[in-house]
Amino acid sequence: MLRKIKSALKDNAGMGVIEVILIIVVLIGLVIIFKGQITSLVNSILSKITTQANRI
Repeated sequence: MLRKIKSALKDNAGMGVIEVILIIVVLIGLVIIFKGQITSLVNSILSKITTQANRI
C-alpha cells in the first residue's frame, strides 16, 4: 500500500498538462486586464497599415 502511494507521488506524467493549463489561464487573465490597451494598439496598427497602403 505504501509503495503505491510513493509511486503515485513520484509520477510526473501529468505535470506538463497542468503547466500548460496554468500558462493559458495566466494569458487569458492578462488579456482581460489589458483588453483596452490591446484593442487600441491593434486599431492603431491597422489604421497605419491602411494609410500607408493607400500611399502605395
